[in-house]
Amino acid sequence: MTETQPAPSSALVLFSGGQDSATCLAWALERFDRVETVGFDYGQRHAVEMDARLRVRAGMTRVLPRLADRLGPDHVVDLTGFGAIGETAMTTDRAIEVGARGLPTTFVPGRNLIFLTAAAALADRRGLEVLVGGMCETDFSGYPDCRRETMDAMERALSLGLDKPVPIQTPLMWLTKARTWALADAIGGAALVDLIVEDSHTCYRGDRTQRHAWGYGCGACPACELRAAGFDAWVAGR
Repeated sequence: MTETQPAPSSALVLFSGGQDSATCLAWALERFDRVETVGFDYGQRHAVEMDARLRVRAGMTRVLPRLADRLGPDHVVDLTGFGAIGETAMTTDRAIEVGARGLPTTFVPGRNLIFLTAAAALADRRGLEVLVGGMCETDFSGYPDCRRETMDAMERALSLGLDKPVPIQTPLMWLTKARTWALADAIGGAALVDLIVEDSHTCYRGDRTQRHAWGYGCGACPACELRAAGFDAWVAGR
């Protein structure tokens, strides 16, 4: 009889500072003894999300004090050269609309593939066993690199390339945005929800001047619309 493999005790969270990655960080802190975070500077039009990730990380230890000692170092990977390739609405001054392929102009080709490859290399060097990402194909903008099928393919490719298991856990994959708000509430209650509302950033336009019940943003871009609709549905269903 083969021995049962021990459950993983460490994780690296792909952490942008948005609602989804903030919820994933809280989720990981509940499940792993050692958690580190990684962010990517890929030449985003707005620096606000890089600022947001620091605020959310700092706030996480405050609102989840029982788990604070599990949160380890943060890492930032410079991918500005990659971001220049795509010329998308995320990296250049371009209208947010549906392009010729039927994908939003906010889609950065290959972004999650590059992120996961860099994260896997970092996790290997840091001795971290699991990658955790906020990819979702329930309430999402239609990005093909957010699908679970893509994650499964990346899991296999990275495991082959590194000659060891590289599990990619996506706790939000099948959750609506309303259920994502509910998950944050279940983990950290009102304190965690308030942290996500106040300090996380989702808006594609980088707007931090307009405050809504669900947080800051322009209120009109696809990211804001998804976040707002999910918040409203969650509040209505409580």
